Amino acid sequence: MTPMFSPEKPRPQPRGETPWATGRFQPGRGPRQLLFGQMYEDCERIEERYLPRGGRVFCIASAGSTAIQLAAGHRVTAVDINPVQLEYARRRAHGEPPERGAAERLLALGRRAFPLIGWTRANLGAFLRLADPAEQLRYWRERLDTTLFRAGLELLFSPVLLRRAYVPQLLAILPEDFAEVMHGRLERCWATHPNRANPYARALLRGELSIAWDVRRALDVEFAAADAAGYLENCTPGTFDGFTLSNILDGACPAYRRRLFAAVRRAAAPEAVVILRSFAEPTGREFRNAAAEDRSPLWGVVDVRPVHTLEDEA
Repeated sequence: MTPMFSPEKPRPQPRGETPWATGRFQPGRGPRQLLFGQMYEDCERIEERYLPRGGRVFCIASAGSTAIQLAAGHRVTAVDINPVQLEYARRRAHGEPPERGAAERLLALGRRAFPLIGWTRANLGAFLRLADPAEQLRYWRERLDTTLFRAGLELLFSPVLLRRAYVPQLLAILPEDFAEVMHGRLERCWATHPNRANPYARALLRGELSIAWDVRRALDVEFAAADAAGYLENCTPGTFDGFTLSNILDGACPAYRRRLFAAVRRAAAPEAVVILRSFAEPTGREFRNAAAEDRSPLWGVVDVRPVHTLEDEA
């Protein structure tokens, strides 16, 4: 069955490129943009838990959050194919305040509809102050998970709107019933993680993200504007003890996936670990899917695996 989000077959990509190379979510041509003003990846619960402590780590720069947090205990190289995004991450490492990227502007549009579905600042505030997951789930189902909310979620993730906002390659990985899938991920989050201590819940529902980091250590991050596969292909073999690659493979063609995995294996030290995220649903081939451990409710896959097991996926 053809996924409902990709009525047109995505155009083949050059071997060295991914959809992220354009620096844009939208179809068509245009200048590269700041896509992410903040990251929705739980470095504290995932990267800091699973990457070898004190080792050298390769990461996707994105908004800089993961690189800056990891700098407290690792030697970090942060790479991004989008030079606009890379320079923003570098500025954040020097202590400059966050900015809104394209992702935050889209989320802000969704939050403007909250009053229309009966979500008030008071009831959202009460929900975010809860610390008992069982109580959170009850509150969610009784006060927030309304018919109007579900209708709004269906509209927000409708194929018509998504095709206007995102290139076909990024949409092709989404499940057909994406609204229902995202509803399930939200419930998983509320039923697992105390809201009061969850900055990613506040980021999603309030547009806030207050994670402190030591800017003095962040200055040690090595930033590079490059394609991840290309950068790793030119590294000395055995350079990195860990890799956190965000959702770089969402929308990537099989040839790029094989190229990236080969480059990671080449640049990996013995016993190195790699973390890959995806908006897609799990396939069953994940080594360890830690999506439920990540306090951000967005991910379907947070695959944590020894680098040598990438051989099975290549």
